[in-house]
Amino acid sequence: MGQDEIERNMGVQPLEGILGGLGLGNHDLVTASEEPITHKAVQRARKGRRLTKHMQQRVTAALNRAVSLQGRTVERAWEVSDLFTY
Repeated sequence: MGQDEIERNMGVQPLEGILGGLGLGNHDLVTASEEPITHKAVQRARKGRRLTKHMQQRVTAALNRAVSLQGRTVERAWEVSDLFTY
């Protein structure tokens, strides 16, 4: 791999464990999102396929909304840096 290439597979992300701990799936994020987001994008986010900053923000917003739609309260909203290691 050349120096110009960007590593695309970043390994399983913290998002995977957070969703598992909350009992949420990809569909929960897709339906909760106020912006266009696909099941495929959420799966890529969970497995560590590199996403754009904008898509990371969409996934983060969708997670925060999905948690609130469940009627849960959290100490603070999730941030991109909580969900992704890159």
